[in-house]
Amino acid sequence: MFRRRERKPLLVRIREAFYPSGGWGRAIGYYRHRVSRIPDTPHRIALGFACGVMASFTPFFGLHFFLAAGIAWALRANVIAGLIGTAFGNPITFPIIASVSLNLGRRILGYGVTGRDFGRVSDALSEGASGLWQSLLSLVGIGESHWERLQPLFFELILPWTVGCLLPGLVAAIGSYYVLRPIIAAYQGRRRARLLARARERMHAAKTGADEPE
Repeated sequence: MFRRRERKPLLVRIREAFYPSGGWGRAIGYYRHRVSRIPDTPHRIALGFACGVMASFTPFFGLHFFLAAGIAWALRANVIAGLIGTAFGNPITFPIIASVSLNLGRRILGYGVTGRDFGRVSDALSEGASGLWQSLLSLVGIGESHWERLQPLFFELILPWTVGCLLPGLVAAIGSYYVLRPIIAAYQGRRRARLLARARERMHAAKTGADEPE
């Protein structure tokens, strides 16, 4: 119902993923406005958004919505705010998230961080993508499966990223909670004041109209 009648061209969508047409300031203001208008307590909304931030640090692309909703549900936070919070992971922040998480994870696991790491991760991605494609084709009778080729992808990328994302993801989530909660509380307070003022104006107008002689 609210979708665009004409779908934007692919190049336009790619460009706006890196730089929205109204600028990042307007985009951030839009998301803040959406979060602030969710009908729930500031604590539950901010906590739900923090769950979305935490989920966006994980390497499980395509599952961030489900992770955010699951974490928010488990913590009794606002699920809708959790879904919006996944917007923290975007084409601008993902390179930073990946770099920090991978480096930290590889250090924690004892892999070490050397100049050859980028090549090992790149080779693991290539090997994993090829193995996954061949294995999927084998499901429809084309060629043989090579699921074992996904092993380097798991150990070189997914495992260290998952381990390394926990600390920075938690720090970012906690930070977003304490930044967002007072903003939401102030917004809701101003909104309640405006609604109360309008209600008083209507009551005053109704009373004035009733007191006027016929």
